[in-house]
Amino acid sequence: MLETKTVPKIRRKDEILRILYQQGHVEVRPLSEILNVSEATTRRDLRRMSDEGLLELVYGGATLPRNGNYSIRSRQTRNTEAKRVIGQLAAGLVRNGDSLFIDSGTTCACMVPNLLTRQDLSIITNSNLVAAEIGERTNFNVLQLGGKFRFERMDSVGPFAQMIVEQLSGYRAFIGADGLALDIGMTSTDVDTAYLYRSVVLHASETTLLVDHTKFNAPALYKILGLDTVNRVVTDQPPPSEWIDLLERNGIDLILPQPAAEAAKPE
Repeated sequence: MLETKTVPKIRRKDEILRILYQQGHVEVRPLSEILNVSEATTRRDLRRMSDEGLLELVYGGATLPRNGNYSIRSRQTRNTEAKRVIGQLAAGLVRNGDSLFIDSGTTCACMVPNLLTRQDLSIITNSNLVAAEIGERTNFNVLQLGGKFRFERMDSVGPFAQMIVEQLSGYRAFIGADGLALDIGMTSTDVDTAYLYRSVVLHASETTLLVDHTKFNAPALYKILGLDTVNRVVTDQPPPSEWIDLLERNGIDLILPQPAAEAAKPE
């Protein structure tokens, strides 16, 4: 029998959320076996996550919140280490003097701490949090998109935001996605975000997609654009082989953490 390792506490929340978003529900007994912890520990984890609004407790396990929870607070708790790594890698692609679009997702927000030592950046964003952090800590030129304000996400979307984007060009876009599919491309959980990011990509000089490993083969409802509009993908782990083949065929660079990148190379 293969020995299974206990999933550390810091990673259990991410693993529970990954399974929950794939299946829509989790049960205590099989979940405790996957995590290699006691059922009592699993129940405590689920109760804590319920208190944070990440899931709803039901008899024997938990389900996704009835209305879904896509608030900035909720999204900041998911795959935190992966997002930190991706943000650092993406920031390494930025040059002094660049003009950037940084979206309002929590993955792209992880770029910001790594950009503060750059010089003469111009930042376009629909995120209140990104604009506030950069504006407070640097003298970069910051253009914040106006439009329909979403308090739970701390961002702006809608026709007014799109109108501004359509007057811009020459920037490098850094965007995330809620899910990816081989035949569809980038997707979002809401139509407003999908339409805005579509405009962002179409008016950008180049686009870098920031997604953690859970987004591959897990499409959301609304299509943004196909992967052929992307120049590179930054992620935390090598994606499935069919994705590596697709990226290579379309000339899309795959940016991985160094150990993962070395491990992915053929012998």
